[in-house]
Amino acid sequence: MNTRFVPLAGFALVAALLGFGISYMRNNSMNEVPSPLIGKPAPTFDLPRLGDPDSRFGSKDLNGKPYLLNVFASWCFACRDEHPVLMAEREALGIPIIGFNYKDEPDDAKRWLEQFGDPYSVVIADREGRIAIDFGVYGAPESFLVDGKGIIRYKRIGAITPEVIAFELKPRLAAMKGEVQ
Repeated sequence: MNTRFVPLAGFALVAALLGFGISYMRNNSMNEVPSPLIGKPAPTFDLPRLGDPDSRFGSKDLNGKPYLLNVFASWCFACRDEHPVLMAEREALGIPIIGFNYKDEPDDAKRWLEQFGDPYSVVIADREGRIAIDFGVYGAPESFLVDGKGIIRYKRIGAITPEVIAFELKPRLAAMKGEVQ
């Protein structure tokens, strides 16, 4: 074999592997990790409201209502990208967005919401991350679409984008409206 073609063959192999990897990632979104909770009841929870530990809010307060549970934190960089989308789309979604503040200092979270706005109907705080474990949370941001029967219909790992709202959430919400809640 002519040795001057070895670098060219090596480059071609690396380029082919890189192309395959990019194509695979484009077709198999890393944000669409299957959850064993899809189609099952959402975990029950009862957590303090952010900034008011004496006032509690839980799954029983949401009985019969569909909602989007959005896991966020002031230390989360991707949450900064997601937040303006939630602010812009909260009315268009037509369901409550429940802020699930994850492993965060309450004062930091309150300051963050004051700075960037508050798209949430209510914000609950899971400082230790115990309820997050029940939901299978990997980190922030993550979101769960829960129907009026308390069944998880969709899980998103990573930031919600306008495309996610248009092509993932709104079609699922429309389908949920067509069903008896």
